[in-house]
Amino acid sequence: MPAIYHHHHRVHSDEIDELDHANNAAYVNWMQAAAIAHSTAQGWPSRRYWDASCAWVARSHQIEYLQPAHEGDELVVRTWVADMQRVSSLRRYEIIRSSDNTLVARAETRWAFIDLTSRKPTRIPREVQADFVIVPDP
Repeated sequence: MPAIYHHHHRVHSDEIDELDHANNAAYVNWMQAAAIAHSTAQGWPSRRYWDASCAWVARSHQIEYLQPAHEGDELVVRTWVADMQRVSSLRRYEIIRSSDNTLVARAETRWAFIDLTSRKPTRIPREVQADFVIVPDP
């Protein structure tokens, strides 16, 4: 059960904007892919949430862009759960370029846990909480 999950991604040509670096929207996609991969690694693939009639939805994203990412860059999106409250969870990310170990971006997402029938926030079940290690801020 990895407390900090490493998701690997190579920057594709369709993620590049007119300034010749990764488009801002690509970062959100990488963050979501890393969160889903981490959840799957913890035993919670999308299907399991659907079968339980619940899901995570993004409430907010914050991204601090530190260095540009370019086509072909190999990135590691490090992600972890920083807190888990009654109906929400804070997930943090560091996006690192593998070739030179440069921190490209720092980010976070506040996720809300919802009931799929009512589409309203609901308490995070104990079995979900138990399968994620909380990595508190230093």
